[in-house]
Amino acid sequence: MKRTILVTGGAGFIGANFVLAWFKLGLGTVVNLDKLTYAGNLENLASIRQNTQHIFVHGDIGDQALVAQLLAEHQPDAVINFAAESHVDRSIHGPEDFIQTNVVGTFHLLEAVRAYWDALDVDQQERFRFLHVSTDEVYGSLGAAEAAFTENHTYAPNSPYSASKAASDHLVRAYHHTYGLPTLTTNCSNNYGPYHFPEKLIPLIIHNALAGKALPIYGTGQQIRDWLYVEDHCAAIRRVLEAGRVGEVYNIGGWNEKPNIEVVKTLCRMLDEKKPRADAKSYMDQITFVEDRLGHDQRYAIDASKIANELGWKPEQSFESGIEETVDWYLAHQDWVANVTSGDYRNWVQKHYAERGEELA
Repeated sequence: MKRTILVTGGAGFIGANFVLAWFKLGLGTVVNLDKLTYAGNLENLASIRQNTQHIFVHGDIGDQALVAQLLAEHQPDAVINFAAESHVDRSIHGPEDFIQTNVVGTFHLLEAVRAYWDALDVDQQERFRFLHVSTDEVYGSLGAAEAAFTENHTYAPNSPYSASKAASDHLVRAYHHTYGLPTLTTNCSNNYGPYHFPEKLIPLIIHNALAGKALPIYGTGQQIRDWLYVEDHCAAIRRVLEAGRVGEVYNIGGWNEKPNIEVVKTLCRMLDEKKPRADAKSYMDQITFVEDRLGHDQRYAIDASKIANELGWKPEQSFESGIEETVDWYLAHQDWVANVTSGDYRNWVQKHYAERGEELA
């Protein structure tokens, strides 16, 4: 059955991949609300520019009147909230934006959705869902021998980013338990894949390697993350939207724990093969270790058993297959990379890493 959904943050990395897949599968109409901050990019959606079922609106989830207007006009039967400030390093330098978007913005979005849902008839209320996309970082950091995060793990955020996302998760939970709003929350592990803004590890390493720049690794590079291919994540969200139990939380992970240094060396080996350096040396020669960031969590790991057992979802991509598809995509889309790595982006990277004694420009 085709449906109309409101997607927030649908021009960002995960949101754009979700919207593109939605249309590829012919699932219906998308009203796409995005503030178009540095990481939101309409070029991500260029392939559906002429699609009349894609209704793009430039705006903020914190604009409650605008959200209410869109809900009233388009009558969606679901809202999927991707909108968030999402980079830990940026949250350390400027936490206020994270509080405003992730906490205050989510509150205003929930208020608009609650008023809309209250006015629906009983059948429409039964069909409606508010799906909130969150992160494994709300759970804090794991020791090397600790069991992976389950949905019952105590929240223990360690950065302004993760604290703001934890707050938004709590608001969503409260709106379900207090008002009956039919919510769903997903907490995902580290995503990677096409359209990933090159401030995060994988696209940053690919971008810097090809540009002949240093490949900055925090500390010793032994921080462990669970890597999830973005298209697998989008499939999981669709499955939760379709069949998830109202009020529940679902952890979405790739079952791929890797230390950062291993990820970087894998990328270097792939680039050595697919796009060799002119001097025939390895890209590994560009690896540079920089001072670790403040409060850096050592390990994240998702136990995705619940979504597998209840909803039958498991990732299709292994890390090896997903990372190769990612490298191939970036090599084939260097024009996209050039367009998103603007002066503002270069200034940010230079400022951030220069503080650790590393000149990257």
